[in-house]
Amino acid sequence: MRQDTELRLSCQGCRHFYVTHDPHRPWGCRNFGFKGKNLPAEIVYLSTGMQCAYYQRKPNFRPSTSKITQKKGRVDKTG
Repeated sequence: MRQDTELRLSCQGCRHFYVTHDPHRPWGCRNFGFKGKNLPAEIVYLSTGMQCAYYQRKPNFRPSTSKITQKKGRVDKTG
């Protein structure tokens, strides 16, 4: 049995995760069928004490690796 050493409380990249248009319940999980204020992975962890067992990575998901860089030199104030 494989043990995950890192605790994952993020739904980023999961195929079941979606963003709602409800400002009071902004995140949802299609697999569990609920929406809430917190990320579904956090709700599952608080309820069961385990990580979400239904996490499935999106086939086209690539984590963000971009870094914010500052330009060297003068700042263009003209817009």
